[in-house]
Amino acid sequence: MTRYFSQAQIPVAAKSFGDAEKLVSQHFRMSGDDLRKNRYDVKTLAFLEDHEVKDGAFAHLCKYSYEKPSGLKPEGEEGFDFYRVCLQDNIILDAVERANTFIKFSPLMLYIAVHELIHVLRFSNGAIDFNAPQEEKEQEEKIVHNLTRSALQPVKEKDMKIVLDCFSNEFSISDLYN
Repeated sequence: MTRYFSQAQIPVAAKSFGDAEKLVSQHFRMSGDDLRKNRYDVKTLAFLEDHEVKDGAFAHLCKYSYEKPSGLKPEGEEGFDFYRVCLQDNIILDAVERANTFIKFSPLMLYIAVHELIHVLRFSNGAIDFNAPQEEKEQEEKIVHNLTRSALQPVKEKDMKIVLDCFSNEFSISDLYN
């Protein structure tokens, strides 16, 4: 049975992305407007297309490219890339449930939001190609994980520290499934 965020969890997830925008902007010394130039949206599992659903991940990032038809495109105006953060409610809820109050929903959502926004930022500014080979993507995950840990330092209270510890080299969130 597929599980979805509750009515109480949806605003917490939305707030996490607002808070994440502030943290990522601060960390990279950007204005909020600079970050928002990187076009993205966030959808929960209930609103995802089949290709946006991915087992085994808290979130899946999809990239879409839009171009206006040549007759409607003003000179010099190109198309743009757009990213969708596809939250996998069932995976997130399962991790929180299996952690049995060890990991709380709100700090886990903030970690996921910061992590995904850093991906959007790095793909948008060309730090890595969205379609890079798997080996490069694995290295990119390590880079983004370290940047995420660094960006979350201003909010490293007890509950966030537990989430960060779960993503350390010694312990992985996948350990919650064993």
